[in-house]
Amino acid sequence: CKWRRGPQKEIVYNKLLPYGERLEAEAGRFLAQIKGNLARAVQLQELWPGGLFWTRKLSTYIRLYGRKFSREDHVLFIKLLYELVTIPKLEISMMQGFARLLINLLKKKELLSRDDLELPWRPLHEMLERILYSKTEHLGLNWFPNSVESVLKTLVKSCRPYFPEDATAEMLDEWRPLMCPFDVTMQKAITYFELFLPTTLPPELHHKGFRLWFDEFIGLWVSVQNLPQWEGHLVNLFARLATDNIGYIDWDPYVPKIFTRILRSLNLPVGSNQVVVPRFLTNAYDVGHAVMWITAMMGGPSKLVQKHLSGLFNSIASFYHPSNNGRWLNKLMKLLQRLPSGVVRRLHRERYKKTTWLTPVPDSHKLTDQDVTDFVECIIQPVLLAMFSKTGSLEAAQALQNLALMRPELVIPPVLEKTYPALETLTEPHQLIATLSCVIGVARSLVSGGKWFPEGPTHMLPLLMRALPGVDPNDFSKCMITFQFIATFSTLVPLVDCSSVLQERDDLTEVERELCSATAEFEDFVLQFMDRCFGLIESSTLEQTREETETEKMTHLESLVELGLSSTFSTILTQCSKDIFKVALEKVFNFAISNIFETRVAGRMVADMCRAAVKCRPEESLKLFVPHCCSVITHLTVNDDVLRDEELDKELLWNLQLLSEITRVDGKKLLPYREQLGKILQRTLHLTCKQGYILSCNLLHHLLRSATLIYPTEYCSVPGGFDKPLSEYFPIKDWGKPGDLWNLDIQWHVPSDEEINFAFYLLDTFLQPELARLEQYATGKLEMSRDDVQQCLAIVHNCLIGSGNVLPPLKGERVAHLENYRETIARVTRKLLRYILDNSEDDTKSLFLIIKIISDVLQFQGSHKHEFDSRWKSFNLVKKSMENRLQGKKQHIRALLIDRVMLQHEVILSLKSSPTTSLEKLVRSKAQQAFFTALGTYNFCCRDIIPLVLEFLRPDRQDVTQQQFKGALYCLLGNHSGVCLANLHDWDCIAQTWPAIVSSGLSQAMSLEKPSIVRLFDDLAEKIHRQYETIGLDFVVSKCIEIAVMLQRSEHPSSNFTALCSEEIQLGIQRQKEKNAEALRNYENLVNMLLDCVEQRNLPWKFEHISIGFLSLLLRDDRILPVRAIRFFVQCLNHDAIVVRKVAISAVAGILKQLKRTHKKVPICPYEISGNPKPSGIQAGDRLDNQWLHYDSRSLPKTKEAWESCCFVEKTHWGYYTWPQTMTIYAPVEQQPKLGRKRDELTEAEQIIYDHFSDPKFVEQLIKFLSLEDRKGKDKFNPRRFCLFKGLFRNFDDAFLPVLQPHLERLVSDSHESTQRCVAEIIAGLIRGSKHWTFEKVEKLWKLLCPLLRTALSNITVETYNDWGTCIATSCESRDPRKLHWLFELLLESPLSGEGGSFVDACRLYVLQGGLAQQEWRVPELLHRLLKYLEPKLTQVYKNVRERIGSVLTYIFMIDVSLPNTAATKSPRVHEFTTRILENLKPLMEADEEIQNHVMEENGVGEQDERTQGIKLLKTILKWLMASAGRSFSTAVTEQLQLLPLFFKIAPVENDNSYDELKRDAKMCLSLMSQGLLYPQQVPLVLQVLKQTARSNSWHARYTILTYLQTMVFYNLFIFLNNEEAVNDIRWLVIKLLEDEQLEVREMAATTLSGLLQCNFLTMDGPMQTHFEQLCKMRLPKKRKRDLGSAVDTIPSGDLVKRHAGVLGLSACILSSPYDVPTWMPQLLMDLSAHLNDPQPIEMTVKKTLSNFRRTHHDNWQEHKQQFTDDQLLVLTDLLVSPCYYA
Repeated sequence: CKWRRGPQKEIVYNKLLPYGERLEAEAGRFLAQIKGNLARAVQLQELWPGGLFWTRKLSTYIRLYGRKFSREDHVLFIKLLYELVTIPKLEISMMQGFARLLINLLKKKELLSRDDLELPWRPLHEMLERILYSKTEHLGLNWFPNSVESVLKTLVKSCRPYFPEDATAEMLDEWRPLMCPFDVTMQKAITYFELFLPTTLPPELHHKGFRLWFDEFIGLWVSVQNLPQWEGHLVNLFARLATDNIGYIDWDPYVPKIFTRILRSLNLPVGSNQVVVPRFLTNAYDVGHAVMWITAMMGGPSKLVQKHLSGLFNSIASFYHPSNNGRWLNKLMKLLQRLPSGVVRRLHRERYKKTTWLTPVPDSHKLTDQDVTDFVECIIQPVLLAMFSKTGSLEAAQALQNLALMRPELVIPPVLEKTYPALETLTEPHQLIATLSCVIGVARSLVSGGKWFPEGPTHMLPLLMRALPGVDPNDFSKCMITFQFIATFSTLVPLVDCSSVLQERDDLTEVERELCSATAEFEDFVLQFMDRCFGLIESSTLEQTREETETEKMTHLESLVELGLSSTFSTILTQCSKDIFKVALEKVFNFAISNIFETRVAGRMVADMCRAAVKCRPEESLKLFVPHCCSVITHLTVNDDVLRDEELDKELLWNLQLLSEITRVDGKKLLPYREQLGKILQRTLHLTCKQGYILSCNLLHHLLRSATLIYPTEYCSVPGGFDKPLSEYFPIKDWGKPGDLWNLDIQWHVPSDEEINFAFYLLDTFLQPELARLEQYATGKLEMSRDDVQQCLAIVHNCLIGSGNVLPPLKGERVAHLENYRETIARVTRKLLRYILDNSEDDTKSLFLIIKIISDVLQFQGSHKHEFDSRWKSFNLVKKSMENRLQGKKQHIRALLIDRVMLQHEVILSLKSSPTTSLEKLVRSKAQQAFFTALGTYNFCCRDIIPLVLEFLRPDRQDVTQQQFKGALYCLLGNHSGVCLANLHDWDCIAQTWPAIVSSGLSQAMSLEKPSIVRLFDDLAEKIHRQYETIGLDFVVSKCIEIAVMLQRSEHPSSNFTALCSEEIQLGIQRQKEKNAEALRNYENLVNMLLDCVEQRNLPWKFEHISIGFLSLLLRDDRILPVRAIRFFVQCLNHDAIVVRKVAISAVAGILKQLKRTHKKVPICPYEISGNPKPSGIQAGDRLDNQWLHYDSRSLPKTKEAWESCCFVEKTHWGYYTWPQTMTIYAPVEQQPKLGRKRDELTEAEQIIYDHFSDPKFVEQLIKFLSLEDRKGKDKFNPRRFCLFKGLFRNFDDAFLPVLQPHLERLVSDSHESTQRCVAEIIAGLIRGSKHWTFEKVEKLWKLLCPLLRTALSNITVETYNDWGTCIATSCESRDPRKLHWLFELLLESPLSGEGGSFVDACRLYVLQGGLAQQEWRVPELLHRLLKYLEPKLTQVYKNVRERIGSVLTYIFMIDVSLPNTAATKSPRVHEFTTRILENLKPLMEADEEIQNHVMEENGVGEQDERTQGIKLLKTILKWLMASAGRSFSTAVTEQLQLLPLFFKIAPVENDNSYDELKRDAKMCLSLMSQGLLYPQQVPLVLQVLKQTARSNSWHARYTILTYLQTMVFYNLFIFLNNEEAVNDIRWLVIKLLEDEQLEVREMAATTLSGLLQCNFLTMDGPMQTHFEQLCKMRLPKKRKRDLGSAVDTIPSGDLVKRHAGVLGLSACILSSPYDVPTWMPQLLMDLSAHLNDPQPIEMTVKKTLSNFRRTHHDNWQEHKQQFTDDQLLVLTDLLVSPCYYA
């Protein structure tokens, strides 16, 4: 087999390290070790610690070497981990560890094809079901971490490509029965489908893949109108399907619908006045997936998607203008940023990516160059607008970066057009920052030019020169972006003066000649840049002289500027030619020596600049700097008095600082100066002045690091630098060139023997004596002042971190050198620490240094973790801003690649070190941070430390100070992200810590008066509760063994472990059993110890609460709590403290769940019961074979026989869509656990509960507590209490009823809020708990409950109606309606009796609705009865009853859905209802006069006229339509349309809240209806109604049509655009209404027209323009003398109206493009201005238009002016500033 040999995919950067060969060999050994040990651990059943340890090692291996193993091993690792992850009772924390590794192994799916690997899907489904839909989690029997959901979902995503080919069919069978749209199970089904359905099957298997479900699901999606929660999941599924199968699905029929829905999902505000349906905000689509979908559908023969995409951007372009802002902006920006990157990803996949086993895109559907151009053209306008938006310049820059990769010639010129002016203006820094960040994005495309955009590079120098003024000390953000800008360009381009080439060569292209002559400016640029920087530095010195204010640190801003300055300068110098460098070096050297800087800010910046120079070319630079600094320092320290000065000379400090920075260079170049540097150190290390000796320590540190570390010595963008003569090497060819990963040719610094000797010479000279002094001090032989101690420690610390990587680890093998300094340092500091703690505890500065030293002794190997992390982050940022996503294949800049290799080196360093150490002294010095990082590194030492920490909490110790007590608590608490010692997932640890925490309440150091201690305990308890996860008690490893054996035997590298013999394996199984038993013992001990703690006398209450909290965490679903604890919790139900009672209620509910006896189930065949055959296709809804589930009052189970022969199906969704493969129901009574047991038949645990709840005193007390109020007005029906009672009645059937009955009767008649709530909770528990009772018991129960409920419902109040609603809804949830027939009959008796007033009626309806809504589709008969009852009462007078009826109607008609494959419903149908309603509303429809609400709010005597009745009816109907707008799945458009004309007539025109209810509702209703999603076949019907209303006599109606139209068209944009006739109808309608006789209607028509033009629904074409111009020319008759009889003169209004219509039309066209000037606009403005002196209302219109034009075009007038001729400009300026403008 060829494929066994090569590694799957390794990390390429390892080969580039100087020790690459050594790594190769190590990798093989490491892998063999992992394979052998992992296999062994699994066979011995030792998952912990063995299995966990070696799987962690495997992830370390992957981080170090990538997937460097054979394909065979890869498959075996995956299979083994898959088996481990799916072990049934595996502890969650271990499961997550395995899952993360498995995800990592599966990450690169191209490495393993479906032939190599197949994974089953069911185990994953079972795991998700068990954890994400856990039945016991809400009862506190399982504690899962928050992260578990995302880990599991990612795991499924990673395994998905490898599911077997039949998986799709199996999944459909499994989850289709859940698809009942009224039920929460629908959400679950669709979530599962989205997660699991495989979409990467090869084309020949498509009939087993998506073809099985595509039509069904897309049909469902297309027909849902009101965004239910699961719609988003369907979109995600389609997006994934489209991406994986480009070219195999024809999306064209769905494109208009898809784009309409995506547009709706952006929630843009449209129309003149609009109310948003709230659920549209929460359930909108995820932009990322919408973008995936769009990009996958692009291309192919029909250009439909591109056409719609252009339409989409045309319609939303104006929202991108910076003057608009709103909560929708984020989505729009995300859309802009994601689309280009999606298209780039797709192009990469089609053109550059290596082919893998995944289905390639067929040639017919690949994106062509034309497709790409069209795409870029349609999106570029919005991107350019977004550049300046309030939030979006970052997104715009990312979009431009991707667009420029595809079509630089379309993208870069407009960006530059905006950039040049922005660089010129000084007044608009925001513009400058935005444009520069965009140019940085396109920099690489700009500089490399390429065939599309050859003139690109010529822009570079002008841009650089103009950017220089941005280095401005007064504007921080401008300064930073300028640094980034300059650095970006200089990284991409070698700064070499090539102008001499012009004389030598004549084969250059035009562009190259231009570039050559331009490069002469480079030197000038570098020098000007340096001058700017010097200015920046000087200004920061001037700002404040820092010496007086003793601030060690620079401010945050200054440190950022420092960073920007030094990195930019070093980039420039790296990229310079030798000549330019020499000039720059001179300049910076002179600047540095001719001034003296303070060392805090300016000094650091200058030293940084010098360091940059030295780093680039060490030899030339060191020659200048070192001798100079050394001579100055030597000269200034000649006099010994200086050494003792408290304040040093500034010149001395500055030179020391400079020297310490410039020694951070290639160690080999420093060797010539070692004597000089050594002398300096001897003179300065022991200066008295702290500032001085710290600088000197830095010098020591940097010398050591330079000599001992491995690092690259150059970062030039071309290997070998630019120093070759121009005749051989032409730098311009290298502009923007990517580094070549295979010939990076990195120059490494690897320490030579000479350097190592130099390092040890420094250590011997400077570290040795310090250690000796400290040791003497610690043993008391030597007196030292505090400052001296600190100085010694500082020197030690700097030596340690300077030479960390040559010192062997503690307990490591000796280096050739004489002694291991690490161990000496550790030994000495330990002594010193004891000494200081005993003698001078308050010397905190020394203590801090000691803590630093200890943490570095333990861990430091050459780089600190936090530095490494921040470098890794910044590497990724730079990579993103410069990468080329189109071609991929690691085409980064060379400097970046070198950086990445260096980081790989540090990863290897950090993962290789894991010594173990003694830590006990650490704890006492409060070094928590260091301590926890150490713990993170050494996994298993936690167990050794805990006892040492707990020592301080023991109540019987007398010598613990409060400080130590708090220190110990801090150690338990841990730092905010790290390990929490009190919460390790291990029985041993918890069994020690938890009881200790509780009993520490008796320690004498504990005082609850100290807030800091109280807070510590609170944090500790809170953290334990937050982080606790259920710990496993027993699990069995079964299936994995054979895979482990195969893994052990596999070759390359073969693990040299011998196979295990059967005795060892038996022993392993034995040990696993013992371990499980021990865990169980530990568990029970822990429970008992906590109980012992609580029972201690005088334990403060706080600790009692903490321990009860801990106990409640120990409830589990696989073990019943020990009896003693059960008794404790039951007694706590009546504890004095409410906190404790709350915990106890949850706990007892959980215990009752543990004690629940299992009920037997039997399979049934639904088709036999109904006597109907199985339907052939899928048909949802009411079928013959699920009719027997319906509630039928003729055949209710009212006798024992009927009850026992009835098949009760409790879950509501079964049978609606399809039946499950095997349908089970509960077995008959005699096969179920025995009911009505005597006390002696109960288990001990049950007896405890039985005794307490049969005791009247206990129950009385309990009820008293339960009916107290907790927080006034905030309390709600409490599900925990409900669970408690449900459990009692389920486990003990009616044993406790006799004790409870009197209480219930008493509580029901007391109308207090809290007593009513209490009784509602008990009754709901009773009804749900009686699920398995016998018929006699149930019947008896209802005899008791019915009168109680009647009383309750008549006593209902504002405060309690919610609780009763919840009570009834909870009682009916997941119960067969036939079981609850007593309840339904009771509720339907007469909801609207009128007794007790309108309020009680509304409440009873609410309660009834709660019950029926839970039953969904199974109670058609009840819904019909209710509707029949309500219909005559629809003319209700009272508003609250009306609203409630509206809501109830929504639920009655909820079941009438128009979904595909769904049978017509047996429940009430909207259609029939509306027909009846319309009949009653006729009198209103026919009347012409305005409808006024003149109905008084009380019923007059006698029957009122039809008209008044009609108005009352209408009010209720409006409530119903408003309620159903957001809730139902599909809107009954056809029926509602007939009501539209009526609403148009009523709705008011102005926005005024003082209107009566009727008008307000009508308006709201219209707004909601106009946002509805239309099916294409409904479009003509709506337009028909609108056209008919346009002829109406009421101008209100004509006006309202227009506002309706605006919203409707925008929210269904592409559906209308897809129908040409509809577009023409709308156009005709608007233009007709422009000529309306009513002024308001005309103006609204103009607004509507301008909106439709703006979103490109209509276009401004010739005919329309001519039409308006014709209208404008209508003659207005001259005023002339009339017959004497008529003195008044009237203009015939028809002509004036037409003329006004023309003017309005022109005005609409002008206002439709507020942000630019199209070619036709100047002429229209001229036409318009001619009418300035027409009579009103024309004059007003013209003025408004001009003033609006001026307002919107004012910002960019400079640009817009270009469109007008000079004459037009004169007229225009005249108009806009003429007096008429102010008139």
